[in-house]
This record gives sequence, C-alpha cells and structure tokens, in this order.
Amino acid sequence: MNNKTQTPLAERLRPDSLEKFFGQEELLGKDSFLKEAIEKGKVPSLILWGPPGSGKTTLANIIAHKTKADFIQLSAVSSGIKELRDIIERAHQNSRLGTPTILFLDEIHRWNKAQQDALLPHVEHGLITIIGATTENPSFEVNSALLSRSRVFVLERLSEEDILAILNQALNDKEKGLGDLKLSIDQKSLDLIAHLSNGDARSALNTLEICANQNNPITPELIKKVVQKSHLQYDKGGEEHYNIISALHKSLRGGDAHAGLYWLARMLEAGEDPLYIARRLLRFAAEDVGVADNFATVLANSVFESCQKLGMPECNVHLSQLVIYLANTKKSVAAYMAYGKAAQDAKDHGNLGVPLHLRNAPTKLMKVLDYGKGYKYTPLEDSSEQEYFPEELKGKKYF
Repeated sequence: MNNKTQTPLAERLRPDSLEKFFGQEELLGKDSFLKEAIEKGKVPSLILWGPPGSGKTTLANIIAHKTKADFIQLSAVSSGIKELRDIIERAHQNSRLGTPTILFLDEIHRWNKAQQDALLPHVEHGLITIIGATTENPSFEVNSALLSRSRVFVLERLSEEDILAILNQALNDKEKGLGDLKLSIDQKSLDLIAHLSNGDARSALNTLEICANQNNPITPELIKKVVQKSHLQYDKGGEEHYNIISALHKSLRGGDAHAGLYWLARMLEAGEDPLYIARRLLRFAAEDVGVADNFATVLANSVFESCQKLGMPECNVHLSQLVIYLANTKKSVAAYMAYGKAAQDAKDHGNLGVPLHLRNAPTKLMKVLDYGKGYKYTPLEDSSEQEYFPEELKGKKYF
C-alpha cells in the first residue's frame, strides 16, 4: 500500500502556500496583517479560532513552510507537561544556534490552566512563539495572560462555494488527489457533499474519499448512505450551545415563533437534553412574559413535567407548543426588574429591622416589647394606611 493510499485525502491536499488556500478572504486579503506576517515568515504568537475544517491547521502548515523557525506541532489532546518540557529544552538549544522556535498547539482549549501557565513564561520571554488552534471561544478557554500576549484571528465556516472549489481540486489533482480514478460525479452530487459538510472542508473531502472507495459513479443516494445524516454542529459544553439557546430566547422575546421553532429543533436534533431547554423556557416564562400573562408560567411548568415523564422524542411537541405560545403572548419584565431593584436595596441597606407591628409575639416578653402591637388584620379591618417597609424604605416603589 503506497503513501497516497495510506494518507487521508484531506491531509494529502493540505496546501503549503496562501495561493492554494481557499476561504477566509477577509482574514487573508490583500495587505492584511496576517497575510503579510505569513509571507514574510515573521509570525507573532497567535490564536486561530474557528469551526472544524475552516483552515486553522492548514494555516499553521503554511506558516511552517514559510518560516525559518523550528516548527513543532503538538496536539493538546495527547500531550502535557512532559512534552512541553522537552520542547522547552529544544527551544533553548535552538536559541543558542540562533534559530527561533514556533510551537503549534492544536486544540489548545484542551490544556488546563496549569499546563497553559507552564507555557506562559517561555512565550513571554520570546523563547517560544505559540500558534494555538481552537474551536472554542478563547476568552473562556485560554488563560487571560497567555491570551494578552497573542493575536486572536477568527476563521469563519467555509462557504459552499469554497467547499466546491476544494472538491473540484481533489477530483482534478492526479498527483495528490483523485484525478487518476476518473470518477463520475455530477454537479448535483457535488452540491450535496458541499451542503452536508456544514462548512467543514475536512468533512467534505472525507465524504468524497469514502464515496470514491465504494462506488463509481458517485450518486446522491451513495452520498446520503455514507453521511447517514447531516451532522449538526452543537457542542453541549461549548460556545455554540450558548449561542443557540441565546438565539432561542431572543427569537421568543421578539415574537418570532418560526425562528424559535428552528432554534429549538437545532438543539433537540443535535441531542440536547430536553430538560435543559424546558428549564430555560420556564425561566423565560417568568422573566420575559411575567405578569403580562401569568398562565405562561403554569404552561411552562406543565411542559417541564411532561419532558420529565416522556423524554425525547415524544416531548418535542410539548416544547414546540410552549415555544409558539411564549413567542406569541404579551411580554413584561416588570417582575424581573422589580426583583432586581429590591435585591439592590437589600444589599445597599443591610439588615434593616422588621417594624415592630409586623413581628410575631409568641412569648410574653415579646408582647412586653411591643412585638405585633398595632398590627391591623386586613380581612377584618381597614389596613390601607399600614406600612410594611422598614422606616428607611418607607413608600418605596419597585414597579
């Protein structure tokens, strides 16, 4: 078996120059900082943040070809302090020889705080230039000290046009691609692969390679069989998780039930726990709908209990009903805002005493001390003038 057969298509086609790189036009456009830095081979410490298959590792590979530094590639998944110590020793040897050291750390978000802290002083003193790649928001996953010493570049999901260009390159390249196989594949099938890839070039090339190994011609039916279904990007512990629940909330707040249903489906079809969604909607019913429609909280609680009893997929219709209701009903944040003001007073004024007439007097001593004296029992007497606040907050209004 030759190296071409053993090496995945996506790896064989990985470009070694910006001229062969597809996508990220805004990031790598004419006169852009990153393009000039790569072309000159003088790259500072940087963090490449973007979805899978958007070109992070490829950019690092291009930097490796353009720089005169000792380029070391490391995966945060399978490495730790021991490997870092070896790299630091190698960097010291390089420094004595006048050779800079660049460390490409793939999936940098997988390194914990202690591991990142161990790297920090060597980046700070210029011994090592770090290029980190991550699919997670570096604001949450990368130590602030390390982040402040790096430039963050955001890579976008590739367009279907970019994916199609990459697929056509693979089909026409006889040396590294599939050009020597003379595959039969029509535009409809190529469009389908590009669409199902969800902006991930690696995924698209993997699908094409598997199809090429299975059958010729490549048809939409074969592609669907290989892919099984479109894999929705949704990391339950990552940023996209919070982005989508935020989109659901804002859609409901804005009264768009159709968008709300879409974001609900995105979460459920990607495997989100329906109870998580039900809890968030129960909160929404009180926070955003509130006193404008008190039944919303009753319905939300009922749907939450239905999700507990039924689970997925049966409870999806209950959540759908709730999403439509919450989007279409009136909204009020009076209760939410009022509690915030009351909470601020509680913090600002400390432990204000309960007025004597509002206190219970279960003992003789308490009665002697006038606990409960003068209290007007509302069901039996006029209490319209009775004060319920501490003296310091008398007459306060929260909504």
